[in-house]
Amino acid sequence: MKMVSAVIKHYRLDEVRKALLDAGVQGMTIVDVKGFGRQKGQLEVYRGVEYEVTFLPKVKIEVAVPDERVEDVIDAIISGARTGEIGDGKIFVYDLQDVVRIRTGKRGKEAI
Repeated sequence: MKMVSAVIKHYRLDEVRKALLDAGVQGMTIVDVKGFGRQKGQLEVYRGVEYEVTFLPKVKIEVAVPDERVEDVIDAIISGARTGEIGDGKIFVYDLQDVVRIRTGKRGKEAI
């Protein structure tokens, strides 16, 4: 099993969610996060004063999937998140040792 984690732009969340649902994903976790990569922040103007925003708001999506579904999930995230501009985000894939569904006690793939 794998945990697929993606950091994307806020306004692409609906497209990514739809793409993941179309790919058969049954659940996901969404967290508002802040950070920067190659963008290194941006200049904004507030009441006539320029200031630098070093941590940009993003959304982090986490999806637990069986090994054989990882590429489908990655493709779905890319299709929903890609704008072709800097700051589209990143996808991280982690090994997932175990999953336990609290309500039923099921473990592993059955719990996803």
